[in-house]
Amino acid sequence: MPSLFVENKMKHSHEEHACCGGHKSIPEEITKPDGMLESTFKISGADCSDEVSAIQTSLSSIGITSSSVNLISSTVTVFHTMDADISKIRKSIQVAGVKILDSEDSNFYSSNVKRITFTVSSGVLLITGLVAEWSVGIQSPIDIAIFGAATLMSGMLIFPKAFRSIFSLRAFDMNVLMTVAVIGAFAIKEYSEAATVVFLFSVAELLESFSISRARQAIKAVLKLTPQMAQVKEADGAILIKPVLEVRVGNKIYVRPGDSFPLDGTIIEGNTLVNQASLTGESVPVEKAVGDFVFAGTVNENKGVTVEVTKEFQDTKISRIIKMIENAQEQKAPTERFVDKFAKIYTPVVFLIALVVATLPPLIFGGSFDEWFYRALVLLVIACPCALVLATPISVVSGLASMARKGILIKGGKYLEALGKLRVLALDKTGTLTEGRFTVRDYMGFSDLKEQDVLKIAVALERHSSHPLAKAIIEYDQFWKDSILQVDDYTTVSGRGAEGRIDSCLYFVGNHRWAHDLGVCTPEIEEFLQSLEIRSLSVIIVGHKPHENHKGQVLGIFGLGDSVKPNAREAIEKLYSLGLEKIVVYSGDNQKTVDAICRTTGIKEGVGDLLPENKVEEIKKLTLKYANVGMVGDGVNDAPALANATVGISMGAAGTDAAIETSDVTLMQDDLSHLPKAIVQGRRVLNIIRFNIVFAIATKAIFLGLAIFGYSNLWLAVAADMGASILVTMNALRLLNSKNL
Repeated sequence: MPSLFVENKMKHSHEEHACCGGHKSIPEEITKPDGMLESTFKISGADCSDEVSAIQTSLSSIGITSSSVNLISSTVTVFHTMDADISKIRKSIQVAGVKILDSEDSNFYSSNVKRITFTVSSGVLLITGLVAEWSVGIQSPIDIAIFGAATLMSGMLIFPKAFRSIFSLRAFDMNVLMTVAVIGAFAIKEYSEAATVVFLFSVAELLESFSISRARQAIKAVLKLTPQMAQVKEADGAILIKPVLEVRVGNKIYVRPGDSFPLDGTIIEGNTLVNQASLTGESVPVEKAVGDFVFAGTVNENKGVTVEVTKEFQDTKISRIIKMIENAQEQKAPTERFVDKFAKIYTPVVFLIALVVATLPPLIFGGSFDEWFYRALVLLVIACPCALVLATPISVVSGLASMARKGILIKGGKYLEALGKLRVLALDKTGTLTEGRFTVRDYMGFSDLKEQDVLKIAVALERHSSHPLAKAIIEYDQFWKDSILQVDDYTTVSGRGAEGRIDSCLYFVGNHRWAHDLGVCTPEIEEFLQSLEIRSLSVIIVGHKPHENHKGQVLGIFGLGDSVKPNAREAIEKLYSLGLEKIVVYSGDNQKTVDAICRTTGIKEGVGDLLPENKVEEIKKLTLKYANVGMVGDGVNDAPALANATVGISMGAAGTDAAIETSDVTLMQDDLSHLPKAIVQGRRVLNIIRFNIVFAIATKAIFLGLAIFGYSNLWLAVAADMGASILVTMNALRLLNSKNL
């Protein structure tokens, strides 16, 4: 992907996308004021919430009130006026203690040389000082100097941040607490412990940075990045190599075998096999020929092809997916929000307790000041909420990354958590349980018109629709392009069909429900419709609509069949085995067809004859009763229902951009068997987060008690805190392993 580290673009309101059905694609933490520009800066040195707070505080000091820091993508997004000074914004970000990058540096070690050098040097000095102290038995001036040097080495990574926090009135972050503890330890001549504390803390910070870097790399590895250059075919046949950002819609590009497609487009010359694993998680190549779409980031397996570009790079599917994955880090899980709030209260409370422990016992009970002051310093060290703060975000990021590898895109931690809490699942029928590819299986006429004449009327009306049934009717009439009937006053009727005038006569094409409401059904028609429904066939009724002096008439009825997906029953059985309380089908098709689909797939309940607004009502009822409800649909026709469910899940987004926009969870493959995997991963994430939080709080509680009663010391407190941080991090990183899903 092109290395664009500072990017400006005008704000576009999400409400422009009418298909979104009320969903928010803009992360909750980001506010995009109208008329503002957006600038994105690539940074290094930001690995925890302290840096986020420092950056935002620094930006607010120059009047920037809307910004977002994404630790996983290592970016700062700033919204500002057109006349804002970009250099001033850059300086403000760097004042917070991070560095703005002008080129990508994804290697953890090369980007942290300074930190690693200082930490290793501090460790060597600390060991030297401890060996010298233990061998002599007393602290000599040389030992004190060595411990002082060791403290300064590690302190170079901590003390500057602490002073910035104090000057910006953020007096209770982890760096401040550690700095106070170290200064206090030196004040009571605990030099070795002061050096040990600051060294262990810098090691913990380095490990935290490494874990974030690993999660960051996992996200980047989810998708094969597109080439930065494209081979563009000129009109005279010459091939020019251009950056993908300079290639425009309509340009023709040549893609060699073995290369990735640099942009979305349509094949106009040649045929080949395409590996779409970067989009769908499925590595089995797909045959592509002239007229087929190909997507940026997918791999041309065996033959060179010429492609006409249909989207510029920023609009390609893979670019939008990468952006969505990055933005997913902003959609915090409810547990993460709780931890953030808890940490903000917990740290200053422990700071006050430490102050009380240091002062009251010596003043009231005559205790030793040095002893109680030391215990207070231990409390300060324990107050650092490292393990608690790390418990959730790394778990969420690891879960999101592992799912994306499987072709399951989740828009944020809150939706991943919601998947783990699902109790009820509602499914659309067409395209979810069935293939969504209808064919005409039966026909009966109810007038003097021939089948071909009735079909022409149906095609004239249905050619304006993208509904699968409409497409089947058009495909059934192979010669409709040669004789298209003119339609006037064309109107769609939601959940029923369409109508329009042909030669001044008003015709309709629609479902059984609409024909019944129009009063044009007869016993003979009802009998035929019943026979179609028993065979699980959907119907298209073509007729004269009652109007003016015309009483209306059914001209003909087409029976269309759809096939149940091969693995649908297996997927449903797996969902039931996960303990879901209810699985229900909601469909606009007739009830008998829905019942037949339920029998075939093993679903115990299905409701048919539903208009889009009826589906919304049903989802609302489920949500009131069960709280956590998932809705699975195609991402377009079911947008209102998806928006009203706890989690909206779209199928087959590799074929439609709208699915990514309208849903919270997107299954890139048109495969329902991926849904149980997503629910299982959501539960794994929930379990690991809960364990991590309980473990972190329990560790803190134990050492708080030990510190107050004098059974702990500084280095043991730091070691415990560091150990807890490492354990919760390693536990969270287990989620990156998705092989067993």
